[in-house]
Amino acid sequence: MTICTWLELTRTVRFSDTDAAGVVHFQRLLGWCHQAWEASLEEFGVPAVAVFPGGPKEQPSVALPIVYCHANFCAPLRIGDTVVIQLRPKRLNPSCFEVISHLRLDDQKVASGCLRHLAIDASTRQRCNLPKPIEFWLKAAALSRI
Repeated sequence: MTICTWLELTRTVRFSDTDAAGVVHFQRLLGWCHQAWEASLEEFGVPAVAVFPGGPKEQPSVALPIVYCHANFCAPLRIGDTVVIQLRPKRLNPSCFEVISHLRLDDQKVASGCLRHLAIDASTRQRCNLPKPIEFWLKAAALSRI
Protein backbone atom coordinates (compact mmCIF):
# COMPACT_ATOMS: atom_id res chain seq x y z
CA MET A 1 0.00 0.00 0.00
CA THR A 2 1.34 3.44 -0.91
CA ILE A 3 0.96 6.21 1.58
CA CYS A 4 0.50 9.89 0.70
CA THR A 5 3.52 12.06 1.43
CA TRP A 6 1.39 14.26 3.69
CA LEU A 7 0.70 11.21 5.88
CA GLU A 8 4.35 10.21 6.29
CA LEU A 9 6.88 12.41 8.03
CA THR A 10 10.37 12.01 9.48
CA ARG A 11 11.83 13.05 12.80
CA THR A 12 15.40 12.92 14.07
CA VAL A 13 15.97 12.22 17.75
CA ARG A 14 17.75 15.13 19.46
CA PHE A 15 19.56 15.25 22.80
CA SER A 16 16.66 17.20 24.35
CA ASP A 17 14.30 14.32 23.42
CA THR A 18 16.15 11.81 25.60
CA ASP A 19 16.20 10.88 29.27
CA ALA A 20 19.12 10.05 31.58
CA ALA A 21 19.33 6.58 29.99
CA GLY A 22 19.97 8.15 26.57
CA VAL A 23 16.70 6.99 25.02
CA VAL A 24 13.63 8.96 23.97
CA HIS A 25 11.68 10.12 27.00
CA PHE A 26 8.16 8.68 27.10
CA GLN A 27 6.40 12.05 26.98
CA ARG A 28 8.11 13.04 23.72
CA LEU A 29 6.37 10.32 21.72
CA LEU A 30 2.87 11.77 22.02
CA GLY A 31 4.25 15.24 21.32
CA TRP A 32 5.80 13.92 18.13
CA CYS A 33 2.51 12.31 17.17
CA HIS A 34 0.70 15.62 17.60
CA GLN A 35 3.39 17.55 15.71
CA ALA A 36 3.23 15.04 12.86
CA TRP A 37 -0.55 15.50 12.73
CA GLU A 38 -0.14 19.30 12.60
CA ALA A 39 2.49 19.02 9.86
CA SER A 40 0.28 16.63 7.90
CA LEU A 41 -2.62 19.10 7.98
CA GLU A 42 -0.37 21.89 6.73
CA GLU A 43 1.13 19.73 3.97
CA PHE A 44 -2.40 18.79 2.93
CA GLY A 45 -3.28 22.50 2.71
CA VAL A 46 -5.04 23.15 6.02
CA PRO A 47 -3.27 26.03 7.80
CA ALA A 48 -2.81 25.65 11.55
CA VAL A 49 -4.77 28.86 12.21
CA ALA A 50 -7.82 27.25 10.63
CA VAL A 51 -7.84 24.53 13.29
CA PHE A 52 -5.95 25.69 16.37
CA PRO A 53 -6.62 28.72 18.59
CA GLY A 54 -3.99 31.33 19.20
CA GLY A 55 -3.29 32.41 15.64
CA PRO A 56 -3.42 36.01 14.47
CA LYS A 57 -6.73 35.51 12.67
CA GLU A 58 -10.24 34.87 13.91
CA GLN A 59 -10.41 32.07 16.46
CA PRO A 60 -11.81 28.73 15.24
CA SER A 61 -15.39 28.13 16.35
CA VAL A 62 -14.66 24.46 16.99
CA ALA A 63 -12.09 23.13 19.47
CA LEU A 64 -10.54 19.68 19.10
CA PRO A 65 -9.41 18.56 22.56
CA ILE A 66 -7.69 15.22 22.97
CA VAL A 67 -10.04 12.96 24.91
CA TYR A 68 -7.96 9.79 24.81
CA CYS A 69 -4.35 8.89 24.08
CA HIS A 70 -1.91 6.05 24.46
CA ALA A 71 1.60 5.11 23.42
CA ASN A 72 3.37 1.80 22.88
CA PHE A 73 7.12 1.39 22.85
CA CYS A 74 8.69 -1.58 21.06
CA ALA A 75 12.37 -0.62 20.87
CA PRO A 76 14.55 2.24 22.15
CA LEU A 77 15.24 5.36 20.11
CA ARG A 78 18.57 7.14 20.61
CA ILE A 79 20.15 10.43 19.65
CA GLY A 80 20.63 10.68 15.89
CA ASP A 81 18.05 8.05 14.99
CA THR A 82 15.76 9.21 12.19
CA VAL A 83 12.29 7.72 12.45
CA VAL A 84 9.51 7.66 9.89
CA ILE A 85 6.12 8.52 11.33
CA GLN A 86 3.20 7.13 9.34
CA LEU A 87 -0.22 8.52 10.19
CA ARG A 88 -3.43 6.53 9.98
CA PRO A 89 -6.31 8.94 10.66
CA LYS A 90 -9.82 7.56 11.10
CA ARG A 91 -13.17 9.22 11.59
CA LEU A 92 -15.03 7.49 14.43
CA ASN A 93 -18.33 9.40 14.27
CA PRO A 94 -19.52 12.86 13.16
CA SER A 95 -17.72 14.57 16.05
CA CYS A 96 -14.75 12.34 16.80
CA PHE A 97 -11.62 11.08 15.05
CA GLU A 98 -8.33 9.51 15.97
CA VAL A 99 -4.87 9.52 14.49
CA ILE A 100 -2.75 6.41 14.95
CA SER A 101 0.95 7.06 14.42
CA HIS A 102 3.35 4.23 13.60
CA LEU A 103 7.03 5.01 14.14
CA ARG A 104 9.63 2.99 12.25
CA LEU A 105 13.41 3.00 12.35
CA ASP A 106 14.59 1.44 9.11
CA ASP A 107 12.39 -1.67 8.83
CA GLN A 108 11.72 -2.01 12.55
CA LYS A 109 8.58 -0.81 14.31
CA VAL A 110 9.80 1.12 17.35
CA ALA A 111 6.63 2.75 18.69
CA SER A 112 3.05 3.76 18.06
CA GLY A 113 0.75 6.37 19.47
CA CYS A 114 -2.92 7.24 19.37
CA LEU A 115 -4.56 10.65 19.76
CA ARG A 116 -8.36 10.79 19.80
CA HIS A 117 -9.99 14.18 19.29
CA LEU A 118 -13.53 15.31 19.99
CA ALA A 119 -15.06 18.33 18.24
CA ILE A 120 -16.73 20.77 20.61
CA ASP A 121 -18.24 24.20 20.04
CA ALA A 122 -15.61 26.63 21.33
CA SER A 123 -18.12 28.83 23.14
CA THR A 124 -20.70 26.34 24.48
CA ARG A 125 -18.21 23.45 24.98
CA GLN A 126 -20.85 21.06 23.62
CA ARG A 127 -20.12 18.26 21.15
CA CYS A 128 -20.52 19.30 17.50
CA ASN A 129 -19.60 18.10 14.01
CA LEU A 130 -16.00 18.07 12.89
CA PRO A 131 -14.83 21.21 11.06
CA LYS A 132 -14.92 20.97 7.25
CA PRO A 133 -11.09 21.13 6.82
CA ILE A 134 -10.71 18.13 9.13
CA GLU A 135 -13.50 16.28 7.28
CA PHE A 136 -11.68 16.83 3.95
CA TRP A 137 -8.37 15.69 5.45
CA LEU A 138 -9.96 12.54 6.89
CA LYS A 139 -11.75 11.69 3.62
CA ALA A 140 -8.55 12.16 1.62
CA ALA A 141 -6.65 9.97 4.06
CA ALA A 142 -9.29 7.24 3.80
CA LEU A 143 -9.18 7.40 -0.01
CA SER A 144 -5.38 7.10 0.03
CA ARG A 145 -5.72 3.64 1.62
CA ILE A 146 -8.12 2.19 -0.97
